[in-house]
Amino acid sequence: MRTRTLLPALLTAALATGVLPVAAAGNAAAATVTDVSTAAQLKAALAAAAPGDTIRLADGTYTGNFKATVPATSAARITLTGSERAVLTAGGGYGLHLNGASYWTVYGITVTGGQKGIMADAATGVVIDSVTVHDLDMEGVHFRGSSRDGVIRNSHVYDTGHDGRGMGEGVYVGTAGDLGDRSDGVRIEDNVIGPGVGGENVDIKEGTTGARITGNTFDGGGLTGANYDDSWVDVKGNDVLVENNRGVRTTNNGYETHTQQSGWGCGTVFRGNTSDLTGATGDKRLAVNVTNLSASCPTTVHSSNTVTGGRGLTNIPVTP
Repeated sequence: MRTRTLLPALLTAALATGVLPVAAAGNAAAATVTDVSTAAQLKAALAAAAPGDTIRLADGTYTGNFKATVPATSAARITLTGSERAVLTAGGGYGLHLNGASYWTVYGITVTGGQKGIMADAATGVVIDSVTVHDLDMEGVHFRGSSRDGVIRNSHVYDTGHDGRGMGEGVYVGTAGDLGDRSDGVRIEDNVIGPGVGGENVDIKEGTTGARITGNTFDGGGLTGANYDDSWVDVKGNDVLVENNRGVRTTNNGYETHTQQSGWGCGTVFRGNTSDLTGATGDKRLAVNVTNLSASCPTTVHSSNTVTGGRGLTNIPVTP
């Protein structure tokens, strides 16, 4: 049921940012809260949403593939919210597809059972917060099609890549081989990724710039070795910050950098990461394995990174 309220714009802003911006007060009378409890109602609400609106899911199972295509604005976001007991379950395809749906916030819900979990395509400023994504054939969360300034935070992604092809990354940014996919400025913050992730916990593709991977806990129990997935994080984009993460269980390395396309995979900074390589059996067994260091393609590994087990911290000079 779609009902008017005096407060939903303030609620939407709070869920999206954690604060109540003064600017939101001017939009309060125009926004709408839509309460849904069935899959049909959810599909209708996604299609009818307008900037500033909130779609609120009751606890329960919503079976199908759900797509949002209506863009919001940075000043009037659209919020899809529910508890972890509000479960989107897909038999295949994408659980939740934000296709051109810029400035949406997805908060609290669970997505499971499809080919891929939450997909952002050509959607700027998407915020995915406090969600649970699990039991998928392929990747959990994907920012694609120049989905700039996206955020995934405070979330748990696990048990992905069930199809066994090593294509089950936890969080995937960009598109392999496509330098036109400028999914820049993506922030991956304070998540738990793994176990059971059948690919890298995080994969940053060539063509993307400025990703920030901070404060996460990675569990590599699930790495398959297919498609060279032998680390928690693989950086092939430029100017990426990897900071204050903790990783356990890997088949080989903790973090890696690669150049898949000329001029890419450069400028990564590693700082304050804690790596436990106990049980790794690969040929390198380094916390940070840099495969592409040169004067024109720098990588910085600070001494604030620590490692337990394995053969050492890194294969390049350490920066204080």
